[in-house]
Amino acid sequence: MIQILSSAWALFLGLMLLMVGNGLQGTLLGVRGDIEGFSTLEMSAVMSAYFVGFLGGSRMAPEMIRRVGHVRVFAALASMISAVLILYPALVHPAAWILGRVVIGFCFSGVYVTAESWINNAADNENRGKALSLYMMVQTFGIVAAQGLLLVADPSGYVLFVIISVLVSVSFAPILLSISPTPAFGSTKPLSIKELLQVSPLGCVGMFLLGGVFAAQFGMAAVYGGEAGLTLPQISIFVAAFYVGAVLLQYPLGWLSDRMDRRLLIAIVSTIGGLGAVLGIFGDAMFEVLLVAAFVVGGMVNPLYSLLVAYTNDFLDPDDMAAASGGLVFINGVGAIMGPLITGWLMGVIGPDGYFVVIAVLLAATAAYAVYRMTQRAAIPAEDTTAYTPVMASATPVAVEFAREYAIESAAEEDEEPSASN
Repeated sequence: MIQILSSAWALFLGLMLLMVGNGLQGTLLGVRGDIEGFSTLEMSAVMSAYFVGFLGGSRMAPEMIRRVGHVRVFAALASMISAVLILYPALVHPAAWILGRVVIGFCFSGVYVTAESWINNAADNENRGKALSLYMMVQTFGIVAAQGLLLVADPSGYVLFVIISVLVSVSFAPILLSISPTPAFGSTKPLSIKELLQVSPLGCVGMFLLGGVFAAQFGMAAVYGGEAGLTLPQISIFVAAFYVGAVLLQYPLGWLSDRMDRRLLIAIVSTIGGLGAVLGIFGDAMFEVLLVAAFVVGGMVNPLYSLLVAYTNDFLDPDDMAAASGGLVFINGVGAIMGPLITGWLMGVIGPDGYFVVIAVLLAATAAYAVYRMTQRAAIPAEDTTAYTPVMASATPVAVEFAREYAIESAAEEDEEPSASN
């Protein structure tokens, strides 16, 4: 871990500041929208717009990087992010915020693709797993820390938006001034959706449903908090609870994933997450109950993403895994666009409980489909499955391929060990 930090500390520092800025802007907009009197449906459109841009950016960023290089793409997208963040409080209108969120999502996606390429290039076969773990830790810490900054200033003013803009602007300095060499960039054309469905129906359906759950968690948690009457400090802690659960439960579930039928584990994890959402529905907006619900949902949803990636890879040749990663991210992104819209509509119909209702229904559907798929195909023996590698649900195709490379290298090392002992 020390070796990774010494060689790529600037990249990780910059990424942490980026995650703080991105994590804070999503929560802040949810709170500010409530202050400005935006309807729940309007806020759901604002939150959904981020994933529209993110999906577009993940598809277009590789071509942009190939045309003009990492540094120019990085700098251009940075300036766009800072500009939009400053404009949010100046243009207080749902249409303006929707457009801004599309641009922000597009730019952050391109920035992540670029930064993740640098990190992957800085790692080698011996420390790739540590680099991946450190990247996840930085992501999670940045998002959790961002929620604390929500209390620094009045969300009805300009100060918090200025802080986010400064954080994002400063984050590029250590990355662009780093001595790390610019990596060569190559991307693989994703498998078609039809081909992916034939390879792993559960992987595709699960990714689509999970996209809706993650988008509701990431985009609508602060909106729910405002509708449920939580105070600003309570909203901050509530949003953070999702990610604390994610980081604490990611590795225990990963350990189980390599030792049992992954379809069964997917069904169990989805069921537990759904029960956590049900707890939120019947918790009568009691803050302590909501924290438990958020912890359980976050702790199940984020590892579930890695589980679905690992399960799909079980049916692929190593040469096809990179192509599949892009397709899975795309399917997840389409579900993420729909998630906030459905959540906002239902919250407008039945009230704040609609937030947890959507999450519960989507996770129940995931569990049910996993059980159904267990009746359609025999389980792969645990010793023949690919290694589980943790990936955040906000990952771009570059990060998923990064994890895939580590999984292949780990499997190759395990195969070599018995031979060496003989």
